[in-house]
Amino acid sequence: MMGHSHAVSGAMLFAASAPFLPPLLGIHLQPADILMGTVLCAGAALLPDLDHHDGTIANFLGPVSKVICQFVAWVSGGHRKATHSLLFVALMGLGSWAGITFLGRNFTLGLTFFLLAMAIRALRLHPPGDGPTAWVTVMGMAALGTAGMNNWMPSAPGWLPYAVALGTLAHLLGDCLTKQGAPLLWPHKERYEIVLIKRTGNDIETKILVPVMTIATFVLLWFTAVSPTVLT
Repeated sequence: MMGHSHAVSGAMLFAASAPFLPPLLGIHLQPADILMGTVLCAGAALLPDLDHHDGTIANFLGPVSKVICQFVAWVSGGHRKATHSLLFVALMGLGSWAGITFLGRNFTLGLTFFLLAMAIRALRLHPPGDGPTAWVTVMGMAALGTAGMNNWMPSAPGWLPYAVALGTLAHLLGDCLTKQGAPLLWPHKERYEIVLIKRTGNDIETKILVPVMTIATFVLLWFTAVSPTVLT
């Protein structure tokens, strides 16, 4: 799946699961939390592609993200290996929780900036292309967005590690719909797949799945965040 498709799937899953978070995680959700979580989960849905040297995520911060992706690809053994596993989902969720809990606000804001930049890139909210204009704009928009979220985000947002893990899982589920599948139980090498998308960017993905997921996300947000009911 394309980065845009992964991001939309992450947003949809967070919006769909938001009503269940208060009893599940024991947290209080304001509408702003749901909106922020939806956007950041969209960004987290690109995390498994940190192993891809030329994917959407490799270009979201210019040469900086290129170097990061090359390093992750080397450590993980290449594309669609370690970072496309349930182990990686757990590591991202637990790592986010540990950073927020023990490293405090600076880590939270750094993670927010990183996820927001990926969401902006994947959702194409920037000038087209991969050149300096695009990634400088992404960084500027992410910085402004992070500053805005800082005014609304709790000191230790309990929903943020969940958004990271859910977005990562959304990516894996999306890749399981393609011919290459995903090694969910890595280091076991078997790949799991239910082939719905035979070619990345085909009509099923771009003209059916993405529009349906986009509409579903906005409908879900209307009932969970826009309506006056606050989730407790």
